[in-house]
Amino acid sequence: MLLQVDDLAKSFGGVQAVRNVSFTLEAGQRLAIIGPNGAGKSTCFNMVGGQLSPGHGRIVLAGDDITGLPPHLVWAKGVGRTFQVAAAFSSMSVRENVQMALLRQASRLRAFWSPARREAVDRADALLERVGMAAQAERPAAVLAYGDIKRLELAIALAHDPKLLLMDEPTAGMSAPERQALMELVTSIVGEARAGLLFTEHDMGVVFNHADRILVLAGGEVVAEGAPDTIKDDPTVQAIYLGHGFDEATA
Repeated sequence: MLLQVDDLAKSFGGVQAVRNVSFTLEAGQRLAIIGPNGAGKSTCFNMVGGQLSPGHGRIVLAGDDITGLPPHLVWAKGVGRTFQVAAAFSSMSVRENVQMALLRQASRLRAFWSPARREAVDRADALLERVGMAAQAERPAAVLAYGDIKRLELAIALAHDPKLLLMDEPTAGMSAPERQALMELVTSIVGEARAGLLFTEHDMGVVFNHADRILVLAGGEVVAEGAPDTIKDDPTVQAIYLGHGFDEATA
């Protein structure tokens, strides 16, 4: 078992955003968390990533209790993350952005002067090759198309060989072909590395095509969990999440 989440809860000013959420994730598995706006999925996701501390509950990663740890310590335990709004150091090249992540992983992050620029070049180029960005290694990050920024962010997230990859709306702002290509890439990487993938996503086509299991939240609670076909045909999930069924939403 790679990730075990037990009885997570979180309140904001008396409003219960998440209550009694539990789930597990095995190595090599892809789990999507979905739900309508306000369902609690972002709150749950951020508790796993360390951006929020749980009010109650426990999060265990590969046997280590990471409950309430800040993001940099969660990262050090082997969690990589991408965000809904992708970002990079625009004044640096694509390669330099990845080098920065590698230097941090090696605990040698410092001012990016000339000697540092020569460090971790081969590893950075290998990561860029893996995400299809090798040809753009010397381009300034500021001129990249948004889909390429997403790929760069993925390379950065992979810099410390994470056990668990968290992706918050990984395909937001991308075209349909870009969404398909990115998720095929992520699926391949997770499978090869035997890492776990936990992601949130509004595009149901992405969810049903690329998740092994789906966790559905509503009102801060788990209302369904299972394989994509099971979730798609669940009338309760359809009523709560969409109201008119999944087929129309994925068209």
